[in-house]
Formats: sequence, C-alpha cells, structure tokens
Amino acid sequence: MPPNEPDSLSTALTRNIEAMEQRRLREAAAATRHERIVEAITAFMGSMPFVYLHLALYGAWILINLGVVRGLPKFDPTFVALAVAASLEALFLSTFVLISQNRLSAAETKRADLDLQISLLTEHELTKLTEMVEEIAKHFDIKTASHPELDEIKKNIVPEAVLDEIEAQQRRK
Repeated sequence: MPPNEPDSLSTALTRNIEAMEQRRLREAAAATRHERIVEAITAFMGSMPFVYLHLALYGAWILINLGVVRGLPKFDPTFVALAVAASLEALFLSTFVLISQNRLSAAETKRADLDLQISLLTEHELTKLTEMVEEIAKHFDIKTASHPELDEIKKNIVPEAVLDEIEAQQRRK
C-alpha cells in the first residue's frame, strides 16, 4: 500500500522551493545574450522539429541530386557539398552542445557546493545535539548504554581530512 500523501508541504520546504525557483529565475535573467542564444539553439537541436527539418532538407537534397524529382536540376551530383554542409553543421552543433554543458556543469558545481555545505552544517548540528542530549542525560542522572558509536558521533568532521582520505584511497587503487 503506498504511503499517504501529505496534506501540504511544510512551510520551510515551501519556502525553500520558492527560494530555489527565484534563484533559477534570477540566474536565467542574468544570462548574457550569447548564453540565451546558445540555450535556444540547443533547445531546438534537442527537439523532434529539428529532426523533421533535417529529414526534409537532407531528404530533398538527396532526392533532387539522385534525379528522383523531375523538373529540378541536380546541383550537387557528387554529394560533396552535402558532406561539407553536414560537417560544418556538426562542428557548430557540437560547439553549442559543449557551451551548454559547460554552463550546466557550472550550475552543478554550485549545487554540489551547496549540498556539501548543508551536509557539513547538519553534521555539526547533530554533533552538538548529541552533546546536549548527553549533558541532559547526565543532569537527570539517566544511565545510557555505552555505545562506541556515540564517541564517534561526538567527533567533529574536518572536511579537509575527509577529502585527503578519499584522495589517498583513490591513489591506492
């Protein structure tokens, strides 16, 4: 049985969603004219109308130059011009795709940095919360089971040490 759907989202979650959408809108508005042009081109390139346009243009080019279409003279009987046109188009299209990927990569880097900062903040807050709960238990003379994990949880995480260890593990592979 699927879980029950919540009646509504929490105000914090709604606020965060709105803040992220506002950020996206600001970033889109801040895009340069060149970035907007590249975005429009790559959006069109990734669409079915683009495929249909190419089918029509290249299909007509091939049919005319094979002599299938009566009344129209052949203008590229060896298809060299078609090959050149297709090569140039591929060159420009791949450049547009790379530009778009660079922009998406920069946005992904920002999101990854945000995720890391939130994770580090959460880790720090949980460490402090664990210490507070332990102090409350001591104050009320509540005996807690001794868990080795608790000592680990109370340690602050040093991001540089984690990154150094990850890099060391990768070098050993």
